Amino acid sequence: MRKPHIVFLVLLAPTFAQAPKIDWEQQRAESLKHYRALIQIDTSNPPGNESKVVAYLKSVLEAEGISTKTFALDPKRANLVARLKGNGSKRPVLILAHTDVVGVQREKWPVDPFGAVLKDGYVWGRGSLDDKPNLAANLMTMLLLKRSGVALDRDVIFLAESGEEADITGVGINFMVREHYNEIDAEFSITEGGGASLLGNRVTTMNIGTAEKVPARVRLVSNGTSGHGSVPRLDNALIHLSAAVEKVGRWETPMRLNDTTRTYFEKLATISSPDKAAIYNGLLNPQKAAASQRYLAEKDPRKYSMLRTSVVPTMLKAGVGPNVIPSEAEATLDIRALPDENIEKFYAEMKRVIGDPAVTIAPLPVTRPFSPASPLKNEMYQAIERVSQKMYPGAIVLPTMSTGASDKAQLRAKGMPSYGIGPAGSEEDSLKYGAHSDVERLLESSFYKFVEFTWNVVAEVAAHR
Repeated sequence: MRKPHIVFLVLLAPTFAQAPKIDWEQQRAESLKHYRALIQIDTSNPPGNESKVVAYLKSVLEAEGISTKTFALDPKRANLVARLKGNGSKRPVLILAHTDVVGVQREKWPVDPFGAVLKDGYVWGRGSLDDKPNLAANLMTMLLLKRSGVALDRDVIFLAESGEEADITGVGINFMVREHYNEIDAEFSITEGGGASLLGNRVTTMNIGTAEKVPARVRLVSNGTSGHGSVPRLDNALIHLSAAVEKVGRWETPMRLNDTTRTYFEKLATISSPDKAAIYNGLLNPQKAAASQRYLAEKDPRKYSMLRTSVVPTMLKAGVGPNVIPSEAEATLDIRALPDENIEKFYAEMKRVIGDPAVTIAPLPVTRPFSPASPLKNEMYQAIERVSQKMYPGAIVLPTMSTGASDKAQLRAKGMPSYGIGPAGSEEDSLKYGAHSDVERLLESSFYKFVEFTWNVVAEVAAHR
């Protein structure tokens, strides 16, 4: 008698992470308590004072039996690391968030910016989007992993790092990567830099941050002969500088798609209206690419910026009086380079475009490294994709290249694929109440959903199978 092929079928069956089910309704009160407490700690950078957040996190984690370490270049701006041990069969996963926030103009806020006020279904406060939802979600993930006793195939490392907002002082991720990388070394990491798009009450897209542009700013400097304003001069520094700014400001640098942006526009076309789909598909068609780019430049500059290394004049400096020809004039250009840009060749091409020996290009210090885009086919990306599809049925998952900068760059440069996730929000909220806006807020319901999302992603990649 032939034996049934039961063993064969079992061997082919997929394995799943053995994570316990969580009653998310019961977690809301504690999640909100920590989230609000973190917002209420003023960590405006400058000066930062992120050690106040570290003290809070340390007390919460150690009360649950989770040991912590602190590392500080500046005692007032400490970083915290906590680790839950796995069985070592897989390399660790790093979950991180920064603890500082940008400053506020209090007169522009309808509520106390550090009150974490609950109003109209939102949590209002500086850091309510950038980056204290990720910080609170990571904290809750560590607490729930510990309480549930879930078996882990890999260590889960939690990093709360200081100084992300213009980390010129190097007290945060630069310090940790340079001096204490062994404490955070992992196979993958997740942090800010993504999020879901809300249309009404429905999530339409989940954006996963897989790449980012690199700030590579320069100063244009023009020198000439100073003199009285009543006597025109051919070597007027302002005239030469103005012509150079005009040229680079209108310079359309070459379009160059990478795996992230190509996939982004291809998938975005599948859910867009016919006219928008034609624009996105046109980017991939040499005969239509120019028209599509021009449309995005006029109607959707953020997407236009995703296509190329961008050059934007942002500051001018010259002169001491209306009747004095200055001997020097200066402009600052905010250059956001594609991840694989050869920046020295780019500067050389910019010099050719300017075409004026009276204008020199002076690069400013680069505070973040050039780093490759994170892969779209590995365990972490696919886990985020699965969780997105499970929690937001019908939503499309889009790999995204940020036109801004984050601490994922330093990790990618060390060879650690790093992915950006975030809570859901509407386009209107992102424009009026988004990160770095005059007023910042997040839907309370979106925060709860994001805590669940973070837990699910970590459990997918770390829990024993």
